[in-house]
Amino acid sequence: MLNIIVCIKQILDPEAPVSTFKVDDDAKCVIQRGVPPVMSPFDENALEAALRLKDVHPTKITVLSMGNNLSKAVLSKSMAVGADELILLEDDIYKNLDSCATASILTAAIRKIGEYHLVLTGMQAADWDAGVAGSGIAEILGIPSVTVARKVEIVNNHVKIERVLPEGYQIIETSLPALITVSNSLGELRSANLREIMAAQKKPVIIWNSSDLGIDLSQMRKLELLKLFIPQKEVKCEMIHGATGEEMGINLALKLREKEII
Repeated sequence: MLNIIVCIKQILDPEAPVSTFKVDDDAKCVIQRGVPPVMSPFDENALEAALRLKDVHPTKITVLSMGNNLSKAVLSKSMAVGADELILLEDDIYKNLDSCATASILTAAIRKIGEYHLVLTGMQAADWDAGVAGSGIAEILGIPSVTVARKVEIVNNHVKIERVLPEGYQIIETSLPALITVSNSLGELRSANLREIMAAQKKPVIIWNSSDLGIDLSQMRKLELLKLFIPQKEVKCEMIHGATGEEMGINLALKLREKEII
């Protein structure tokens, strides 16, 4: 039996209309009105990688999600498409932790789960795009780590990865257990039908708080957000005139030189 742990983050929906987003200057946070949160799309890629392995090998998939105010309705989608277990690491103390603290807490949960062969994460979260937590987990666990995978296979008790490069891909093989961060090049998460979604809503969900993990949260570092704002864009349009096309071209060149663009 192959045991896979997939780490999934709940985020604001990045595909929602811009009009639904609002910045709270006092709380230094983004508020999304009228749109439910979603699973980070890169983490959905990681879940799809796990499901493809389950299609071939006897596999148990455990999904981990950490945060506060987590939505069971959103995250139970993972069980609707084929994950076997959903564990929510939920505590108000988890708010605004940095990537290293996040990796430490996820690692404590992985150790509490026990036996595992693969840990899969998205290559980065689709909100802050840090891309640090996955490699941090591997460092703390002391296991091999391969990033931005577009394909993951189990071959002769080893994991074989196609890793995305700017000019192609690189084939890497490593021993188990291992951690892999998955690229969107692997493909989108499969869909669930209505019956599977309804059944997933009824499945039990395990909830662990900070005391269940036995970690010292006083040592956990929090992010200090100095300012959060929507950039102001100013667009100016200046017409270039001339009696002929040649004259307009000359005037354009003179204007660009005046602005020190050329």
